[in-house]
Amino acid sequence: MIHDKYNKEVTGAEALILALLDAGAKDVFGYPGGAIMPIYDALYDYSDKLKHYLVRHEQGAIHAAQGYSRVSDKVGVVFATSGPGATNLITGIADAQIDSNPVVCITGQVASHLIGTDAFQETDVIGISMPVTKWNIQVTKAEDIAPAIAKAFYIATSGRPGPVLVDITKDAQFGKTIYNYKKCEGIRSYIPYPKVNIESVKQAADLINKAKKPFILCGHGVLLSESQKQLLELAEKGNIPVASTLLGLSAFPAQHPLYVGFLGMHGNYGPNILTNECDVLIAIGMRFDDRVTGKVSTYATQAKIIHFDIDPAEINKIIHADVAVIGDAKESLDLLLPLIESTNGKERKEWLKRFEECHQIEFEKVIKTAVNPTTPSIKMSEVIDKFHKLSEGKAIVATDVGQHQMITTRYYQFHDTNTNVTSGGLGTMGFGLPAAIGAKISRPDKQVVVVVGDGGFQMTIQELGTIMDYNIPVKILLLNNNFLGMVRQWQQLFFEKRYSFTELKNPDFVAIAKAYGINGKKITERKDLNGALKEMLDSKESYLLEVLVETEENVFPMIATGASVSEIILE
Repeated sequence: MIHDKYNKEVTGAEALILALLDAGAKDVFGYPGGAIMPIYDALYDYSDKLKHYLVRHEQGAIHAAQGYSRVSDKVGVVFATSGPGATNLITGIADAQIDSNPVVCITGQVASHLIGTDAFQETDVIGISMPVTKWNIQVTKAEDIAPAIAKAFYIATSGRPGPVLVDITKDAQFGKTIYNYKKCEGIRSYIPYPKVNIESVKQAADLINKAKKPFILCGHGVLLSESQKQLLELAEKGNIPVASTLLGLSAFPAQHPLYVGFLGMHGNYGPNILTNECDVLIAIGMRFDDRVTGKVSTYATQAKIIHFDIDPAEINKIIHADVAVIGDAKESLDLLLPLIESTNGKERKEWLKRFEECHQIEFEKVIKTAVNPTTPSIKMSEVIDKFHKLSEGKAIVATDVGQHQMITTRYYQFHDTNTNVTSGGLGTMGFGLPAAIGAKISRPDKQVVVVVGDGGFQMTIQELGTIMDYNIPVKILLLNNNFLGMVRQWQQLFFEKRYSFTELKNPDFVAIAKAYGINGKKITERKDLNGALKEMLDSKESYLLEVLVETEENVFPMIATGASVSEIILE
C-alpha cells in the first residue's frame, strides 16, 4: 500500500497504475506500443508491485488473463497499444464474453484531437469491442482514469462476470490529475444480483419433490457463484443424478456415485439420451448451448424445466422454462435446500439404475477399447486416461480446441474445483498454451498441464517465449495426429472422406521447444508412454511431451449437428 499517493498530482499514466493496485491487481499481461508508452513508462517505477509479463502476441495476453481468472478469484488484466494491438485482443475478449471470464483490458489510443482522422495505428476499438464486452469506455481526461478503473473492476466481477475494456487516449495518459481512488460498489440501473423470487423457489421445490426421474445439469455458473457445496447437498438430499456441461466440469466430484458424466455433442451416452426420459430437468448456471441441446424441438419435451440463472437474458432464450429462478445460484440454492424432502438415498433407485445401464453400454462400445486399445498406434484417449491416473486428477488442465479437448474432458476426471481451463462457447484454437501460462501464474502451487493438438499449438506457439522469459513451469502434452483432427473427423463422417486442407505437415516440435530452452521428448510407442508422462509430471521446469497418436482416431459418442440428443451415435 502506497500511503502517500492520495491527493498527490500524478500523470494519467501513473494514476492508472495506482488505480490498478488499489483495485487489487498484482499481475498484468501485455505488449507495449506507441499509444500506450506513457503507461509502460509509469509501470517502470512500480514493477515491484505490479508484475508485468511480456507476451509474444496480444492474443497470448488476453488468453493468459482468462486462464489467470479461471482458476482463482483474481481478475485478469491486459495492456495493449492502439490499432493492431487492440484488435489482436478481440478474439480473446469475445471468448471471455461468451465464457463469462472477468478480465480488464487497458488499451492505449491516439491523442483525442486525432480520433476520427485515421491517424497512425488508430482504430475504433470501442465500436469494434462493444458487441463482445460487458462494458467499455474511452477515457480522454486524466482525472477520469481512476474512476473508470474502479468501475471496470466492479462490472467485470459482479453478477455474471465478463470482459471490460478501457481505452485511454495518449493525451489523457500524459495529462495531470490529483489522484484519488474510490472503490465502485454500485451503478445506477445496473443490478448484477437480481433479488430471488421465493415463490419461484417454492415452485421449483414442489416439482423436485414430486419428481420420479429428476435430473440436474450443472454449468459454469455453479463455479462462478461458488455453489458447489449447495449443489452437492441438493443432489444427495434428493438422490438426484448430476451431469455437467463442458465449463461446469469440476463443479461436482467426478468420483461421486451421483455424478453421471459429461453432456453434449461428445459427452457421455447416459446423460444425453436420458435427458429425453427425465420428468424434471434442473438446469443450474448453464445456458442450454446448442452443443448440449442438439435439436431443440426434440429436447426434453417430456420434462418440466427448472432453470436457475443469474442472467435473465438466458431464461427462455433456447429452452422454455416451466419455472425460472433468477438470481445468484448460491443464494437460490440456499433458499431451495430447506424445502427439498430428504430421500435418505432410498428413492429413485430405478432411475439411477438407468444411468448405470447406459454407462455399461458406453463402456463396452467405446471406453473399454479407448483406454486399453489393441491397435498398434497410441490413442489420445489412453494418453489422457494414463495422465489422469498419474496426476490423480489433481492437476489444473488447460486444453486447446479440437479432438484432444473432447478426449480430455471425457477421460480426465477433475478432482478439484476450478481446474478445467478450456475455451467453451467460442472454441478458440490457440487458447490452450497462453491460458495455461496465466493459470500457472495465478496458481503457482498447482501442477498445470496444457493438452494441445498440433494445429492449435501452432497458433500461439510463440508464447513458448513467455515461458522461457519468466521460467514458468507449465507442462505441455502435445497430441500430434498430423491433422486438424476434429474437422477431419467431420469430413470422414459427413463429407465422404474428402480431406480438404486438414492434413498438416508439422515441424520438429521438440527442437522448437529446445530452442526456447524447454526440455522435451517425442514418443511413438505405447511402451514408452507411462514413463514419459511421469517424467513430464515430475519435471520441476517447463516440459514438452509430444505423443504421436493415431492419425484417424475419432471421438465417440457423437451427436451430429441438427440431431436429437436421443440420436447419439457410439461408433
